[in-house]
Amino acid sequence: MAEQLKGLTVALAGPRKAEEMAKLVENMGGTALHRPAQGTSFLDDAALHDGLKAWVEQPPDLAVLTTGMGLEALFGMAAKLGLAERFQEVLSASPIAARGYKTVNALKKRGLEPVVRDDDGSNAGLIRGLQEWDLQGKRVMLQLHGETAPQLTGWLEQAGASVGCVQPYRYTEPEPGALEQLLGDITGGKVDAVAFTSGPQFRFLAQHAREQGRLEALVQALEDRVLAVSVGRVTSEALKEEGVKRIIMPEHERMGSMLVSLGRYLAANR
Repeated sequence: MAEQLKGLTVALAGPRKAEEMAKLVENMGGTALHRPAQGTSFLDDAALHDGLKAWVEQPPDLAVLTTGMGLEALFGMAAKLGLAERFQEVLSASPIAARGYKTVNALKKRGLEPVVRDDDGSNAGLIRGLQEWDLQGKRVMLQLHGETAPQLTGWLEQAGASVGCVQPYRYTEPEPGALEQLLGDITGGKVDAVAFTSGPQFRFLAQHAREQGRLEALVQALEDRVLAVSVGRVTSEALKEEGVKRIIMPEHERMGSMLVSLGRYLAANR
């Protein structure tokens, strides 16, 4: 692993664990630039309160959970409302579809097991797991995290389900000027790679580039000169949606593994 990033500059688009990631880049011989493309996500108490009340008052035929952090937020709000026991009962009584290992682990902590799982950590994988389910006329509660999931929501509705959504957290844009700085670094060839740790980071960047009439230049730069590094499949989906095809991604969704995968890619292609 040592020196695999020697001479390379890596932009870090994620706000979380930036110092740890920068240290790893430096340990691998590279230079890290902190270029957050996403602000801090915040808890939307009002939406969480209303969504949870609807969940326990009208238990769904299927619960779809997409993040472990979101599930913990739901239980946290349930405790505040004195509904923790009732929420546990409702989840225990309905089938659960879960995306991602962190969600499954959060369920196991509470003695719950999903009956449907994704096959690759993505919303598309979760849809594949639900293909054989008869959802016509069924009521589904979908727990989101950070942003909407139009592909998953749309598929559930097309399958005939009535979908209620609870979004515990919402992502915000970064500080003014941050997206323009990152866009300039990528299109200007000032960085050799850019590491994304969530889908919204690239969506915010792509939207900014689109507004500036430079989306094509952004995608072309990532295809030709700058390596796009993604922490996992959900993040990669955001890049693919805008036409980015060359994406480096680790087998296991870890920030450290992402940079190790970048180093291995470079070693194999020098």
